[in-house]
Amino acid sequence: MNLKDKNALITGGNRGIGRAISCALALKGAHVAVHYHKEKKKVDRTLQKIEGRGGKAVKVQANVENYSEVQEMMKEVNKNLGSLDVLVNNAGISGPHNTLEDIGIEEWKEVIGVNLTGVFNCCKAAASDLVKNKGKVINISSIAGKMGGTIGCHYAASKAGVIGFTFALARELAPHITVNAVAPGPVDTELISEERKKILSQKTPFGRIAEPEEIAHTVVYLLENDYVSGEVIDVNAGRYMD
Repeated sequence: MNLKDKNALITGGNRGIGRAISCALALKGAHVAVHYHKEKKKVDRTLQKIEGRGGKAVKVQANVENYSEVQEMMKEVNKNLGSLDVLVNNAGISGPHNTLEDIGIEEWKEVIGVNLTGVFNCCKAAASDLVKNKGKVINISSIAGKMGGTIGCHYAASKAGVIGFTFALARELAPHITVNAVAPGPVDTELISEERKKILSQKTPFGRIAEPEEIAHTVVYLLENDYVSGEVIDVNAGRYMD
């Protein structure tokens, strides 16, 4: 796919990996809808970065756990940009606890709701546009979805679910839509403390964690290649081998 003048929605595009993806697609000439849930100031900074480089972007708001809100968000995308060509499901949360003993039922439901149900909701709401336009879906999973990680069983389960969902949807929607996933290792974003970044860097074969732009580069590759579908690309500098 040539991304120039394509319409793309990036969920959780207001910060971190989502911001890097939003900017990368805009630099390729895509028109970008940057989704956020609560942090309006951060989404405004993403738009400023895109528009400062001559790109076109709009902001859209929704709780991706709520299907009716996602449907309204898709209407806003259609109204402001037009029919959707690309969906990048990046929105995700971790939660304050990381052990089975401490994770409460509501925390479990919220993490699964945002990280997995949110992906389902967005794909379901965008499917008709994407089929019509022979579009593309990229789901952001995690190394935790393959090896458990350290963030908690709820996070690992949600990201493993994203991988299974990607495989199933790629088969179901072929040949109209390509569906792929990216499974990053630790990434240098504001969600990780400086102390934690040092610890994670020491556990990674390259001696550092990823930059958000390195994840965005992988997303661009998957969007531009028309013969890759049903794949999960690991971006972790060999950490998964350990």
